[in-house]
Amino acid sequence: MDFRRYLTILAVFFLTVLIVQPALSAANMTEVLTGKNVASVTNYTEDLESDAATKFYNYGEQSLNQGDFGNAVTFFNQALAENRTMLIKTDALLYLYRDKGYAQIQLDKYTDAIVTLDEGLASYPTDAMLWNNKGYALERLGKTQDALMSYDKSVIFDRNYTMAHINRGNVLSQMGRYIEAVAAYNQANTTDPFNSAAAKGLEAAKKGEAESARTTTILLVIGLIAVIGIVVWYVKFRKPAEPAPEQKKKKSKKK
Repeated sequence: MDFRRYLTILAVFFLTVLIVQPALSAANMTEVLTGKNVASVTNYTEDLESDAATKFYNYGEQSLNQGDFGNAVTFFNQALAENRTMLIKTDALLYLYRDKGYAQIQLDKYTDAIVTLDEGLASYPTDAMLWNNKGYALERLGKTQDALMSYDKSVIFDRNYTMAHINRGNVLSQMGRYIEAVAAYNQANTTDPFNSAAAKGLEAAKKGEAESARTTTILLVIGLIAVIGIVVWYVKFRKPAEPAPEQKKKKSKKK
């Protein structure tokens, strides 16, 4: 009887463990995963939901995703006018500057976009996307040298940023620097082997390089022919040098 009673007690104990422990684990899962207790996480979520800057930022993202770039810029500006503490904590401020600049580019407001992107770079100076988008806005304004400098910065901070390599190659091609453009497109193909824009850019740059080399060769030949012609003309038609008048010799007087 005692043995059966002990078995019954053990069985009840194990059943209690199996039933109660999962409930305890579920209750503490948030704390295990985040290092914060449930109350603090709940408060943090409530802070996000009640934060005005975060609300306007989310409205801006929704407008951006719907292609409503004008309203997106308006909402992003409203978010920036509020307290930015929560935006900074969640890194939303970085995405706000990126997306606001992008929306302004889509609206062809390139000067405004550069202002926005510069504001973002003041806080996030090593962000490759901000540098790339600034380069694109500068390129659209015809400031190719400044655009190239921005693209250079972008690929320095992210060597695997395919779009920045492509944009850099495009600007170099516009400047007639085809050898460097080919290198940029090759780098883009390394990071994204199936990128059609990189493949087309590389093909065009190689063609430009070949045409440039051919033009240079033709100009060198023309220059050489011109030099030879000048030399021949000079030898054939130059006037012979006139003899200098001979000075009369004075007769020496005999003493």
